[in-house]
Amino acid sequence: MRFTYTLGGVDGAGTMPVSTADIVLDFDNAAASRTAVTLNPNRAETSTGLITSTLKSQDVLNTAQYPEIVFISRSVTAKPGGAVVTGDVTVRGVTRPLTLEATIYRPEGSAPGDRSKLTVRLTGAINRHDFGASGYPDLVEETVTLDIRARLRLSD
Repeated sequence: MRFTYTLGGVDGAGTMPVSTADIVLDFDNAAASRTAVTLNPNRAETSTGLITSTLKSQDVLNTAQYPEIVFISRSVTAKPGGAVVTGDVTVRGVTRPLTLEATIYRPEGSAPGDRSKLTVRLTGAINRHDFGASGYPDLVEETVTLDIRARLRLSD
C-alpha cells in the first residue's frame, strides 16, 4: 500500500506492505463482493529513517502495541469504471468507517473479458487523529491518503 502525508508543508510518501488480502469479486452481483486487507505497519517505509521510526513510534502508529492495520468491507456498490467499497478500518485498536473507491484493471494486452489476472486499486483517505495517531500535530497534517493495489489471480 502506498500512502501520502504532508510534513512541515512538504508532501511525502511511504509504503506499507499488505500482510494478507482476501478479495472476492462477483462481477454479476457487486453486492456479493467482499474484501479484507491486513497491513503490516512494522514494515512501513518512508523517504528517511527518521520519518519511518517516528511513524512507528508510540506517538503515531505505536506498532509495538498495534502490529496490524485491518480493513474489512461491509458493502460493495458498482459504479461505472469500478465500485465504492464501504467498510471499517482498525488503526491503533480504534475502528472507524472508511469508504474507498475501487478500480479494476487487466494487464495490457489481455483479451477483452479475460479475468484470470486483475489489479484492484482502492483509494481513499483517513484522518489520523480519528485513530489517536496524533503525534506531532504542528508538523504533520491530519489527512493521510491511501492507495492500495492488489494483484489478483483467478482461483477455482
